[in-house]
Amino acid sequence: MSENEFLQLVRGPLLTGATIIFVLGIAVRLLEILMLGRKKDLAEPRGSAVKGGLRTIIMRSVSDRETLQHTVFTEVTGWMFHLGVFITLLFFAPHILLFSEIMGVSWPALPTTAIDAITIVTIITLLVVLVHRMGNKVMRFLTRPQDYLVWLVTFLPMLTGYMAFHRMGLSPTMLIALHIFSVELLMVVFPFSKLMHAFTLFTSRYYNGAIAGYKGVKS
Repeated sequence: MSENEFLQLVRGPLLTGATIIFVLGIAVRLLEILMLGRKKDLAEPRGSAVKGGLRTIIMRSVSDRETLQHTVFTEVTGWMFHLGVFITLLFFAPHILLFSEIMGVSWPALPTTAIDAITIVTIITLLVVLVHRMGNKVMRFLTRPQDYLVWLVTFLPMLTGYMAFHRMGLSPTMLIALHIFSVELLMVVFPFSKLMHAFTLFTSRYYNGAIAGYKGVKS
């Protein structure tokens, strides 16, 4: 298979298939959650469910001082690579152009130099996180094969995107094809792994906080 044929494959059938799996997978996972249902709470309310839910979203997003003293590495690196992935995905000019073609909306892009720097920091942070996890006996014991897969499919789009932009190692055609293919791998794995927390993180926190708030206790 030539480079151009591979590019056409990843831009055509593979992209279509990955998109279908991504959308349907997320829809099914969310439907599963909704189908769990919730019994009606017959107890008299002692507080506000809405305030409790919003409070939990805010408070759980930043650890308290005592916890932070023991988890500062995890907190800092976690915020760094999450923000890095988010920013490069949504504020890189070619990505915005793609979103504009699909959804018909666009927004200002960050300067290329800023995206470049953020990408490098994100790649380094992801590597540091992996080394730390493998070097820590407890974390290594708790890590499942799926966790390494999640790391890999998150890391590859960042690496291949950086290489494609700077035309490193391979031809531009192959680099772009590999970048698209790595994104498709991410899309396929996304609904069936811990990556799904991107869609459930804040709703689950709100749900737990709302229950506590309704009972008049802090979550």
